[in-house]
Formats: sequence, C-alpha cells, structure tokens
Amino acid sequence: MAAALYESTLHSLPLLGRGKVRDNYAVGDDRLLIVTTDRLSAFDVIMAEPIPDKGRVLNRMTLFWLRHLAGVIPNHLLDQTPEQVVAADERAQVADRSMVVRRLEPILVEAVVRGYLIGSGWKDYQASGAVCGIALRPGLQLAEQLPEPIFTPAAKADLGEHDENISFDDMVARVGAPLAEQIRAVSIELYRRASDYAASRGIIIADTKFEFGLDGEGRLYLMDEVLTADSSRFWPADQYRPGISPPSFDKQFVRDYLETVPGWDKRPPPPALPAQVIERTADKYREALRRIAGESLD
Repeated sequence: MAAALYESTLHSLPLLGRGKVRDNYAVGDDRLLIVTTDRLSAFDVIMAEPIPDKGRVLNRMTLFWLRHLAGVIPNHLLDQTPEQVVAADERAQVADRSMVVRRLEPILVEAVVRGYLIGSGWKDYQASGAVCGIALRPGLQLAEQLPEPIFTPAAKADLGEHDENISFDDMVARVGAPLAEQIRAVSIELYRRASDYAASRGIIIADTKFEFGLDGEGRLYLMDEVLTADSSRFWPADQYRPGISPPSFDKQFVRDYLETVPGWDKRPPPPALPAQVIERTADKYREALRRIAGESLD
C-alpha cells in the first residue's frame, strides 16, 4: 500500500483548481495534469481523512475504461506519462494516480445514464412515476432493472453543492439540440458496452455519469473520470435482487457510518472517520478494480 495523498503540492506546474477528489494543473496552454488524490466526499462534504489507495484505484479504472471504450468516442487522454511533466522530486506524488490529458472546454452538464431504479431516480419515481421527466410504468420496485437505459442529465453545481437533475429539454436549451442528442446517444452506447463487459465479470452497473468536452474545432471528447466506483454504482450480480438496495463497491461504508453520527447536519466540518470504516472502504475500492479490470495494486 502506497502512502496516502490527501492533497498534491506540485510547484513545477500552475494549479488550476481542486475538486472533491482531483487536483488539476496546467501543462502549457493545451494540456492538463489530473492528479487523483485519496480524498473522499460523502453527502458532498469532503472528509478529513484520506482513503488509502483510492486515488490509484480510480485512476487505473478510468485508464482501463478509456482503453476499452476508445472505439465509441475519442477521449482526452494523451500519450505522455505524468512523471515527464513534473519536477524530479514531485514524481512520487503523481505516479500511478495521474494522467496527462488534452485541455478541452467542458460541457457543464453531467451525462447520467440509469439502467436500474435506485438513488434519486427511485425517489423521483415514487413521487411522480417518472425519472427526470421520463415516465415509467407503474409498479416498479427499488433497484429494478429498467426496460431500457435512460438518459437523465444533471446540471453541474459548485463545489460542495448538489448537482441538479434536469430534463432533456432543459439540456437542449443549455447546449443546443445537436450536441445534446449526440451526448445522449454516445452516453447510452458507452453504458451498454460497459454493462455488457461488466456482466461478464459478475458486476452490474446500475448507473453512471459521464463528462464531455469540446476541442477548438467543436469535436466532442469523453473526459474526466470514467466508470469509476465514485461515478457509478457497481453491484455484485450474485447478490442482486429487486426490492432491496444491493451492496455496492464504493463509499457506502462511509455513508452508513455518517448516518449514525448524532447531530451531524451533513455540512462541514465532517465527523472523524474510524480506522475500521476507512480500511473497509479502501478494501471495497481495491476489490472493484480487481473484479472489473482484473488488476491488483500490488
């Protein structure tokens, strides 16, 4: 197990910003270095403790899926190792948790694809019989597979705020019909291909979110994290049945613990995480990498 990295401290490149998990640096005018740290957010609050190996797992999962899905759409990954673009004494910070990518104009709408009825989609369905304006037949159960995957975009919120589910018509109003329709079609195809592969590994991808960007000529690229345990719900197929919320390969141990903390209102500062919760969460991330990509960090 490598030393945990809560926050990168590179001085050889300009820092552009820090997200919940990733630190972004400029590499010239046309590239970015994305460093995936071991930070973890729950209920949109960043925890004070890192989850060992989490960043390495997320980075490797994204690299795996970028290779596997390269035939569907171009992606932002460049053939340059992160160690080449930082100072010698900074290479340990970026090794096995970073990528050098094309700098794009991000589309500020998350492309969410749902294959199963869970999470905010389930709450929406219970209240209205629809998910983000898409009507579904009555009588569906929690975690039930949908007849077809559905595309339910979300407007990206500021750091620490919740993304907002929007209708497809709202997305059209924001980015235009041709681009919205292209993103919807590509997102559903990415989800189908990834789901077929994951099924062969005994994993159900209940839902996921993709992010896209445009280059200077208006070409669409897949970008940021792809089908990781942070951006997707992975369920073990052998433990799945409709009507219950299956166990997942993500930060559920952290969420479950935080729900038991008396008096915490899901706002910063977060409660301290016990060592057992941290280690069980780290193990789930490592298991996701092993199950899906067939890779071990050792």
